[in-house]
Amino acid sequence: MPGFDSIFNAFVTILVTIDPPGLAPIFLAVTRGMNREQRRQVSIRASVIGFLVMALFAVAGAAILSVFGITLPAFRVAGGFLLFFIAFEMVFERRQDRKEKISDVAITRDHIHNLAAFPLAIPLIAGPGAISATVLLSGSYQGVGARAALVGIIFLCLAITYMVFVLSERIDRLLGQTGRSILTRLLGVILAALAVQFVADGIKALAAG
Repeated sequence: MPGFDSIFNAFVTILVTIDPPGLAPIFLAVTRGMNREQRRQVSIRASVIGFLVMALFAVAGAAILSVFGITLPAFRVAGGFLLFFIAFEMVFERRQDRKEKISDVAITRDHIHNLAAFPLAIPLIAGPGAISATVLLSGSYQGVGARAALVGIIFLCLAITYMVFVLSERIDRLLGQTGRSILTRLLGVILAALAVQFVADGIKALAAG
């Protein structure tokens, strides 16, 4: 079983890439016109779908990579650069603009009952960054017990995301524009540091191999 530090780092990495506070205003935007019960149903479905997608990559991420002939160290370097790019977007508030564009396109093309699957579950919850982080972490979580722990971490992160959706109206009012901006930038800096660590570990593994 992984130690506390490893579990905490995995929790922070996945939670930051999902970015629940950043999703709160997007959730309110795509569910505009729904009542509280309808929003609750959408939030449950989106969280469950997001969990299933990320759990799949946590359990079978290495196997999926092997099908394409990609080694874990190579994916760690590529994923680290991707996470760093996401962190860059968070620090300079470009990611929020992109999310809002995604939600605007989706709400005009899809029926309201499909919003939970797209764009909320995919790509806003289980997006490229979150999936990359999950696959990268799965390389350090070998064995049934360790993989179960990683799936548990993902479940906890999605439970937090669900709670943020349920409380989105209150959180949005509480944080305000300034609060959301500060929190997003702070999480972006943390993610950038974690991304650099992923790249460094991947380069070290490639050099050793």
